[in-house]
Amino acid sequence: MRRALRWLLAVCVVAATTSVALAADLRPLVQSLGTGGYAGTEKGLAQLSEAGDPAAVPVIEALQAGDLYVRKADGVVVIARKAGSDYALTDPLGGASLGEAPAGAIEKIKVNNALRRAISASLGALTLMSPDAGIRRSAADAVFKSRDATALDALNTALAKEQDSSVRRAMEQARAAITLTAGASDEDTRVAVATLAGRSDQDALALLSSVASSSSASETAKAAAASAIASVQLKLTLWGVAQNLWYGLSLGSVLLLAAIGLAVTFGVMGVINMAHGEMVMIGAYTTFMVQELFRAHAPGLFDLSILVALPAAFLVSGGVGILIERSVIRWLYGRPLETLLATWGLSLALQQAVRSIFGPSNREVGAPSWMSGAFELGGLTITYGRLWIVVFAFAVFAALLVALKRTWFGLSIRAVTQNRPMANAMGIRTARVDALTFGLGSGIAGLAGVALSQIDNVSPNLGQGYIIDSFMVVVFGGVGNLWGTLVGALTLGTLNKFLEPYAGAVLGKILVLIFIILFIQRRPRGLFALKGRAVEA
Repeated sequence: MRRALRWLLAVCVVAATTSVALAADLRPLVQSLGTGGYAGTEKGLAQLSEAGDPAAVPVIEALQAGDLYVRKADGVVVIARKAGSDYALTDPLGGASLGEAPAGAIEKIKVNNALRRAISASLGALTLMSPDAGIRRSAADAVFKSRDATALDALNTALAKEQDSSVRRAMEQARAAITLTAGASDEDTRVAVATLAGRSDQDALALLSSVASSSSASETAKAAAASAIASVQLKLTLWGVAQNLWYGLSLGSVLLLAAIGLAVTFGVMGVINMAHGEMVMIGAYTTFMVQELFRAHAPGLFDLSILVALPAAFLVSGGVGILIERSVIRWLYGRPLETLLATWGLSLALQQAVRSIFGPSNREVGAPSWMSGAFELGGLTITYGRLWIVVFAFAVFAALLVALKRTWFGLSIRAVTQNRPMANAMGIRTARVDALTFGLGSGIAGLAGVALSQIDNVSPNLGQGYIIDSFMVVVFGGVGNLWGTLVGALTLGTLNKFLEPYAGAVLGKILVLIFIILFIQRRPRGLFALKGRAVEA
């Protein structure tokens, strides 16, 4: 046991001694960053990169962030960050605290555009040997974009040890980019072109195009580059189609959330509710109020605010919907024109009420950390916010489907939808079903407002941007049919996104509207028409 402890102590001593020695070796290089202006900083940066010591990474990151300073009293390079009225100073190598200093006692090491590019290249080269595969991949991508020839030796060393296939591929592509930029033999150029053919992005296309148009490249290299360009362009086209499909699915999920409540009320009650968009708006403002409460009383739990806002928005919007049905709609059944005018007036009144309470300007609704950021999937860029909205839309659809198929309330709704007089004769209180159905549709619109608050401006006009699209979805899919609403929302969302690049957003919507008009001429009841004696009559 004593022998083992002695061995462990010896290892710690050696490690500490080695660390101190490396820090001592890097210290003059760190000091050189603060002398000689831009040229001296660039020279010191190159020397730090050539040293290949990962301990230099925090120094370079501080330089990149604008946190590297020179202490005027003794010329020592330090990391300085704002701490009240003064700056907290730390040692760039090791992070030891060096006390505090006023702003006048330190001078920032300035960087220009050339230095920023050199910093990115240096960080890429120094992190190529990181034990984290994600960091190595990011480093390889940084080297690819900088194409700095000074990183070639570090890149070759990292490639010789790399075991991860995806990281290795990224490193090979970075080396190919350096090869094509620096100029190389005909054989090396052909190898680099073949390597970049496997990368489907605009950066690779630009590099390959430079080879194809180069006067110094051989005909063989130009032919290989032309073939690689065709391959990359095909991949970009396919990934572009896939990206548009994702955008269409994303827009379709938003339309589904906005329209599904309208499908319930319109299908059961036959009410053209022009105030449906204001139910969406009320849900968004409820989210804003919930977040304000969290900011004021529980800022550390802010990420949970959106989960609390969901039931709150459903209850508030649903309660307002029941109030509207009991006070206005119940007196106008069977009179569609009067119902349309009344709900339109209600929508204006609700908008003005919100303006009076919250003001006419947009309100800030924050996104929780788990809905922020994005990730790459092949050639697709997917934001977490949109992904969660798609998942939420399908979850709401599934929950509503189960509620309508497996509960007494759902059975009553279906009975009233298919044959109202017979349902009334069988003892179903159709007036209560109407009120609860209108509340359910309004509550779902409130849930849509929670989702839309994450991707759109929360303002009194929020619902107006979705009411027309919601009606188009319901009419196209089939009034009162949930599956028709789902198919209609996804179809129109995808169609919009494929038309926008060619026709523009406004003309694209006009073309979609013309398509729906022509479609309704052939199928007046939509894609999935409801069946029943009352409906067919």
